[in-house]
Amino acid sequence: YEKHLGATINTGKKAPVRSACCAHRSESCSRVLVSGHPNQGRASAECLCVAQSVCVRVFLYLREATTYYHRVRPSALYSQMSSADLLSAVFSSNKAFSFKCKTEPAWVLYFYVLRFAFIRFENCKLLSKEKKVNGPLLCSSLQTNIPFLQNVFANHQFLHSTVDTQFIDENQELFNLKPTQNRAQKLLHYLGHVMVNGPTTPIPVKAKPSSTDPVIPPVTMGDPPVGFRDVLLRDGPEGFAKAVRAHQGLLLMDTTFRDAHQSLLATRVRTHDLKKISPFVSHNFSNLFSLENWGGATFDVAMRFLSECPWKRLQELRALIPNVPFQMLLRGANAVGYTNYPDNAVFKFCEVAKENGMDIFRVFDSLNYLPNMLLGMEAAGAAGGVVEAAISYTGDVSDPMRQKYSLDYYVKLADELVKAGTHILCIKDMAGLLKPESSKLLIGALRDRFPDVPIHVHTHDTAGAGVAAMLACAGAGADVVDVAVDSMAGMTSQPSMGAMVACAKGTKLDTGIALEKVFDYSEYWEVARGLYAPFDCTATMKSGNADVYENEIPGGQYTNLHFQAHSMGLGNKFKEVKKAYAEANKLLGDLIKVTPSSKIVGDLAQFMVQNNLTRAEVEERADELSFPLSVVEFLQGYIGIPHGGFPEPLRSKVLKALPRIEGRPGASLPPMDFKALEEGLRASHGEEITPEDVMSAAMYPKVFQEFKEFTSNFGPVDCLSTRLFLDGPKIAEEFEVPVCLISGCHFQNFQTPGFVLDISHRHGNKTVPPCCHDDGHSHQIRSD
Repeated sequence: YEKHLGATINTGKKAPVRSACCAHRSESCSRVLVSGHPNQGRASAECLCVAQSVCVRVFLYLREATTYYHRVRPSALYSQMSSADLLSAVFSSNKAFSFKCKTEPAWVLYFYVLRFAFIRFENCKLLSKEKKVNGPLLCSSLQTNIPFLQNVFANHQFLHSTVDTQFIDENQELFNLKPTQNRAQKLLHYLGHVMVNGPTTPIPVKAKPSSTDPVIPPVTMGDPPVGFRDVLLRDGPEGFAKAVRAHQGLLLMDTTFRDAHQSLLATRVRTHDLKKISPFVSHNFSNLFSLENWGGATFDVAMRFLSECPWKRLQELRALIPNVPFQMLLRGANAVGYTNYPDNAVFKFCEVAKENGMDIFRVFDSLNYLPNMLLGMEAAGAAGGVVEAAISYTGDVSDPMRQKYSLDYYVKLADELVKAGTHILCIKDMAGLLKPESSKLLIGALRDRFPDVPIHVHTHDTAGAGVAAMLACAGAGADVVDVAVDSMAGMTSQPSMGAMVACAKGTKLDTGIALEKVFDYSEYWEVARGLYAPFDCTATMKSGNADVYENEIPGGQYTNLHFQAHSMGLGNKFKEVKKAYAEANKLLGDLIKVTPSSKIVGDLAQFMVQNNLTRAEVEERADELSFPLSVVEFLQGYIGIPHGGFPEPLRSKVLKALPRIEGRPGASLPPMDFKALEEGLRASHGEEITPEDVMSAAMYPKVFQEFKEFTSNFGPVDCLSTRLFLDGPKIAEEFEVPVCLISGCHFQNFQTPGFVLDISHRHGNKTVPPCCHDDGHSHQIRSD
């Protein structure tokens, strides 16, 4: 201790501390008291206080007091010194420090503020010229008085040097302590929780994450090339749409960051792994039409299962990929939820999304209900985004026997959307039902009807015909088609990017994308996919299946139903589950099936399987059966009106005297009071509530509340690698975790066998352990 305390405290000058501090001291401000606690024992307190301007006249200049404190037993210190004697000794100019104290216990602010061991504030500006604390004081994984210290430095009386022995008694607000984040200790708590209790997110199958981390392909130095987002920022949505239509060759949208993993990996891919590959995407795929990375199920899953903020994902990806337009999926009047929201909530959501970096809003409705779609389009357009109105596709326009969703139906609906002002027209084939022939008919008819409107086609590859269908769409006049990188493509995901690039190469549809870069991109995701083995659909589903042309199950739901069937012990009866899905769809009137309408059909199908009911039995006993709530609410009109109306007499039998909603459901909802919502959130979670938090709470109140409680207990788990997040560390494993990057600090290096935590912080280009002695050796904190 003596050797440690004997080192000169750095003041930013070579002069001794005493002369540096005395230069800013006056006789009228020499009554600053310092206190210790008699039970604190051997506490080393090295305080680095730097005088930044002449306005700072009072310092905690007590090096000699600290030295004395460690050379004398605390009991002797308190029993032999009086407050007046210590005060006089400490602030006597250039006098030898000595104690000639008698009986009165010392009551000194210094030891009260810094009573814990090994606290060092390296080059921290405690007081600025404005007499304010310039930034947070960080000391992770130790319980300290830092919140009290911050209150002291913010106190007006302290800053103006009018402090006396009654300072604490007269300023009880000093004890209104703001809780510290203590993120490092919380992360240790989370890792221990995972190792003892297992992962906090539900695991569908018994599989461990891969122990191999993906290798990030090399990225060239400098700024990324100019992309389509530069066109959007320069020319606006209308100019962007014209540039897309005038583009020579086929444009691609990459769904790897959203719909691909939503279909294959239960939407569980974390921001951590998306961020690592983002610079490569920015530099090598600048000619993509867009990158789909947000919206749909990813919004609530991020909070619900990954304990991440979905807005933070959008912000961080935007910073890493500035040149490629971002695209999201907006469920019309349902925004990113599964129910209707007040109109102002949908408008506000789009506004905040645009402010955080979203560019293109693919707006759809699960029933193709036009009033719901128009609301979403208006909200996206009012926010300044590119509006891509999406018609959800079902049936088969090439089959003359299926007339409910005929070619004429799609063309008329497209006409309404173009009249409403959509910038881009989209066909959303969520189950992968488009065949090459139907693709030619549908896209050809739309191109003839709307020669100046860009056409974008989305599909899934469940049957294995996705590449053929998309090539047929491109040949018929589509400007953009959706693909996923090879290792995240196929089955219930999108068609392969590599296959589309290779097939179009050297033709008028050439994408301009280098095939070798696709290989590098795919290699990263092939290894990264192993990290999500517990969620991979290949654990139970080994291939796609052409029976999707009969049951019409959307891609992502196909995977989920397969998982659920296996978890319920019905894995060998999945064929019956799919048959029940087709029967449930017919019971409900042959619906457009996409979230949330697809969930309604799925709930009814599971209800039929569990109760061993046939379609005829359901129709016959409808007035006595207890149907799933989602089915009842659909029949009431909670998500809109399906094409062709509700099925009768099923609806009347189920609803009986229950109320029915006529027209657009959200039209009758009162406006959401965002101010009251924000005030309630601040009361519950503190003042650090952002507009993004308010929108998360507006969309998913319960999920957001649970997310905030989780992060309060376990800290920012999004900074953990995926294997650590899901499985925890191995015995004696050493790994690095970047906890934060604020005020020049960077915490890193967790080491476990039970656990050993080594935290260091970065100042400039130098990494310094805050819990180290002057010999430069770090000191670990063991938590057994």
